[in-house]
Amino acid sequence: MSGPKSRLSGLLGHLLPSSSHVDHDVNKVNNYHTLSPTFFLPRAASIEPDAEAIYHLTANNKVLRRSYIETADRARGLAYYLKKHKLQRVGILAPNTPAFLESIFGIGAAGCVNIAVNYRLKPEDISYIFAHSDAELIIVDEEYVSLLDLFRSEHPDIPLLIDTDTDATEGQLSGPFDAAILEGLEYDKATGAKGWNGLETQAADENSTIALAYTSGTTARPKGVEFSHRGSYLAAMGNVIESGLNYHKGRCRYLWTLPMFHAMGWTFPWAITAVRGTHYCLRKIDYPYIWHLLKNEHVTHFNAAPTVNTLLCAAKEAERLPNPVRVTVAASPPTAHLFEQMTNLNLHPVHVYGMTETYGPITKGYHMPVWDTLPDKEKYQRMARQGHGFVTSLPVRVIKTDVPDGAIVDVQRNGLELGEIVFEGNICAKGYYKDPVATSKLFEGGVLHSGDLAVWHADGAIQIMDRAKDIIISGGENISSVALESMLVTHPDILEAGVVAVPDSHWGERPKAFVTVQSGKQIEGSEIIAWAKTASGISKFMVPREVEVVPELPKTSTGKVKKNVLREWAKGASREI
Repeated sequence: MSGPKSRLSGLLGHLLPSSSHVDHDVNKVNNYHTLSPTFFLPRAASIEPDAEAIYHLTANNKVLRRSYIETADRARGLAYYLKKHKLQRVGILAPNTPAFLESIFGIGAAGCVNIAVNYRLKPEDISYIFAHSDAELIIVDEEYVSLLDLFRSEHPDIPLLIDTDTDATEGQLSGPFDAAILEGLEYDKATGAKGWNGLETQAADENSTIALAYTSGTTARPKGVEFSHRGSYLAAMGNVIESGLNYHKGRCRYLWTLPMFHAMGWTFPWAITAVRGTHYCLRKIDYPYIWHLLKNEHVTHFNAAPTVNTLLCAAKEAERLPNPVRVTVAASPPTAHLFEQMTNLNLHPVHVYGMTETYGPITKGYHMPVWDTLPDKEKYQRMARQGHGFVTSLPVRVIKTDVPDGAIVDVQRNGLELGEIVFEGNICAKGYYKDPVATSKLFEGGVLHSGDLAVWHADGAIQIMDRAKDIIISGGENISSVALESMLVTHPDILEAGVVAVPDSHWGERPKAFVTVQSGKQIEGSEIIAWAKTASGISKFMVPREVEVVPELPKTSTGKVKKNVLREWAKGASREI
């Protein structure tokens, strides 16, 4: 599918059956097999070898298409390259490219550990992660090689495998990554041509680690969250069901607006492959190009943080699509107003919630038929709740915070009592790599603690009110920064909002809001405060006494507003993003 036949394609010719067939060990117990999401790729290539696996606009601005058999063969070649060189831990530093996707499967098939790192981090953090994770090789996109200068100065013996991300099929432009794939395929041929049967498509130990997903480390060093083969498989299958990846006409066409480095792309590299969908890879967020793909390539699904969806809805190219697109929304609490905007464009929100420690999404706001009988405002408020636990997890719970450490007591399901969200079950990660103390704290009392405060409604749905550290206590009253942000963005001129607590000599704390405005609009903070007092419908004590209009809000790579930076701004720090 990628154009002229290459040396790679020629070499693959006699080995194609190896990527479309996987033998199974007849000595295994006949009603059990270990779980690993790596199996999804050779399975897809076996069922539909010529189906389109990848659509990508390369770094040299060419459209690249690859079939499932091509993608499987490339991943297989990388796996044998890693086996030949006896590597165990492999880093990835790249945007959403075919090489990233192929590496996820190739690394897993070699029995190695994936270490995908956020290229938007500071070089110091990138260096720390690769050192902490014991990376033995780093697959890096050519654009981001310089981000490894510090790491390479401290670890000169760790090799790099550079991907040029071009449409070249041979020659210098094809780059070292393609050369490694060829070397791996030649090694497979020289050692018996076992193909996928010589690789670990099903892990010997399903509870072994398939990936280390590092937290963002906004206030401390990043932590390496250990993903198991079993947990990754079940999280991926949960996403197949909960995001409706196989519930539509024709093939799933998934647009990669979510970074693959974020919690292994919420396990969607595996989930999309499980349903033999097409991965529309994106090097960067480009709103006009995203709208082009939505309109012309008939994209069926994408995942994005509320911030990305807000800017997508505000883009000048935005218009109602003829066919619905399922948009899985997470990373920070969305507003009812955003869901209304999305629905009007035929972008149907699938509201999920989770964290890196739960492989990404672990709850979903399930749409109830009764919602369609409610007034629009109430309907979208219900949609904005975080909902119930995934089908592959145990039910989510909200527990009291004013009990002794380690005690687990549920709050009342009345939509009023505030508590902490906790998780249990299959899609809770193993813990933190090399950090038993933090792991013990994470699972204190036998449940995984989220640090998010929520209420529990009578129907079992949870609703986040705030992060524990972000709740504002003013005169003894709890003020939810999330609720205030949701209120502020209903103003027609406001695009985004971030609210933090500032000290107050009388009330202890009070809210301060930072907002950005819609393109072409102008408004003063005093006007917003006056509107909030008279037209917003919130309680008087919740009204921010300060509202500052800023050009841009500071955000993490996944679109979350950096509240720690806003707190520094509130103290008078420079407005650097």
